[in-house]
Amino acid sequence: MNKPLRKLALAALLLPMTVMPMISAAQSPRLDLPDLQSLAHNASDTVNISLGPWLLHTAGALIDDKDPNALSAKQLLAGIDSIRVRSFEFSRDAAYSAADIEPVRRQLDGHGWTPLLQSHDRNTGEQVDVYVMMDNDRTKGFALISSEPRQLTIINITGSIDLASLPALERRLHLPAVSAVTEATNPPSAVMPSL
Repeated sequence: MNKPLRKLALAALLLPMTVMPMISAAQSPRLDLPDLQSLAHNASDTVNISLGPWLLHTAGALIDDKDPNALSAKQLLAGIDSIRVRSFEFSRDAAYSAADIEPVRRQLDGHGWTPLLQSHDRNTGEQVDVYVMMDNDRTKGFALISSEPRQLTIINITGSIDLASLPALERRLHLPAVSAVTEATNPPSAVMPSL
């Protein structure tokens, strides 16, 4: 076997080992959220929530099974692996730029994510983008970016999520911007299928 063919054969053998980690990393529903500390310093109000599996399981165990509203939140928590929220409110316009959230948007461009809702209002500057990652008809992840001139919210939820149940989770955990998304994706005359 000549030298170029040996190199090609070796490359063909090594390709699966180098490509597979990139594919599995790209398919992860957990977003790599950039360090937004500079935004926190300029914000008048911030919310930073990072809940992992242990804390979510503990919270679910503490919910009263006799309360029907709490029971739906408990059932929703059972399928969730992590919840991460970064929300900033500013006292002036243009306190952040599109470049601050571009790293998150790039991760949502393909890589297994499907846009569910994209709303852009040129008059107010409000932009809401909602994405889901599906695997065999089950939700693996949920991502929301809501940006306004004086507010920015990024939410990333991993695990099996029923979008129709998100308002119950929002009430329990005081998540910003979730109810607006579920209202937009679930008008009163329509029923949202369970994801």
